[in-house]
Amino acid sequence: MSDIQTKIVTWNEHDRALGEVVFQRSGKHLQSALLSAYRVIDPGLKALPDEVWENEKKKFAFIARGNFPPEYFEQQAVITENISSSLDFATYLSKTYAAYAAGLASGLVKEKAWNEKYSDDLMLSLMRSVFSDASVVMFYYFQLLNAKADEERAIVEAERKAVADEQAGVVDTLAESLRRLAQGDLTARITAPFNGRYAQIKDDFNAAIDSLRAAMGAISASTGGLRAGSDEIASASDDLSRRTEQQAASLEETAAALDEITATVKRSAEGAAKASEAASGARVDAVKSGQVMEEAVAAMGEIEQSSKKITNIIGVIDEIAFQTNLLALNAGVEAARAGEAGRGFAVVAQEVRALAQRSADAAKEIKGLIAGSTAEVERGVRLVGDTGKALGGIVTKITDIDSLVSEIAQSSQEQATGLNQVNTAVNQMDQVTQQNAAMVEEATAAASNLKSEAIELERLVARFETGAAQAAPRLEVAVPGRHAPARNPVAVAQARLSVVARPGATNAAAQANWEEL
Repeated sequence: MSDIQTKIVTWNEHDRALGEVVFQRSGKHLQSALLSAYRVIDPGLKALPDEVWENEKKKFAFIARGNFPPEYFEQQAVITENISSSLDFATYLSKTYAAYAAGLASGLVKEKAWNEKYSDDLMLSLMRSVFSDASVVMFYYFQLLNAKADEERAIVEAERKAVADEQAGVVDTLAESLRRLAQGDLTARITAPFNGRYAQIKDDFNAAIDSLRAAMGAISASTGGLRAGSDEIASASDDLSRRTEQQAASLEETAAALDEITATVKRSAEGAAKASEAASGARVDAVKSGQVMEEAVAAMGEIEQSSKKITNIIGVIDEIAFQTNLLALNAGVEAARAGEAGRGFAVVAQEVRALAQRSADAAKEIKGLIAGSTAEVERGVRLVGDTGKALGGIVTKITDIDSLVSEIAQSSQEQATGLNQVNTAVNQMDQVTQQNAAMVEEATAAASNLKSEAIELERLVARFETGAAQAAPRLEVAVPGRHAPARNPVAVAQARLSVVARPGATNAAAQANWEEL
């Protein structure tokens, strides 16, 4: 008994009674419902085959009445297997079975007025039958899918085992060849047949063996030349050691001379820098003096303008005094005409005329004093203006002097920088030369060991079996050509020093010479 048979069981008596009613009503429309469903598979289907109709009718009798004997499950398994060859389960459920269920439900509704007492129970019974049948169909669908997956898995496993066996054979053959190679047998070629992608491994291994055998043969043939070369290296090392010592002595002398020149130029640069600072200070003071004179000229101009304004005011006062005098005179005349009644007013008018006269006299005196002061102010303005022009000329000259001194200081600084760089370079060259001398001594000692190493190499190469019938090809050894003699670093340093130390040399030129050195 399958798992689905324990889940889908026969209904109780009440449910089967409802199912009988559903069977009688929906069964009348079973053929049309089936025809709609099967047309999803075959749109041109006109009528169901007799065998299909009989099987479907028997199946509907089972599910509508809630009767699920083993015969039903066996029949449904056969139907599901036939359907699965044409449709996948998603299409079957969403289209074919949906059309089948819709046809049955529609037939049930059409057979009786839907407002009867048991209409909902009848529809529920039909849906229960339909979904029970759909569950059985899906169970057998998934059984078929699992069986197919098991078959495919078995095929893949068989292919994987065949590949693993082939890999094991390749690995064993390759391991044997590598074992022979580790023992020094350079004739250990792979002769077993390799198929597919492993053929490239065989070809690559055999090509590597051939290349290694050829290289070992060439190395064996070249060990004699290596011995002769070691003697030449030792002789060249001795010659190089002597020349290196000479270069070291020359560089020491050059370094000492450069130290003295660098110190002298540095002191000159420091003096020029101090002179530049002093000139800059003088220029600042002169500029400040010029600004003070400009302010003084402006102040004198303002004083002159104030004097003119005061003169105008005094003129107004004088005019007022004159008008007051005339008014007082007219008042006295009118008082005299009035006789005794205007006597008192005549006295007042007389006093007013006296005051107006004194005001006019004072205004004239002040006007004279201001006129003299204005003349002195104009003279002061002229003198201050001349002084300002003179200070302007002084500022211009001091500015020119400051520019010249700054250029001299900058040039001296550039010379000091360039010489310092050259001095550093020469000291570095001296250190490198000393290191070269030490390395040459080591090279000489290494050359003496090279011959014994060549003998040992010949002995080691003899351990490899390269095959007596095959002549080992000779490796072509590149012989270095003659190189032009190296430039004397002392001469180079002296040439750069003559360029950097000359007056007016720029920092860019010094930098370029340093890079070339």
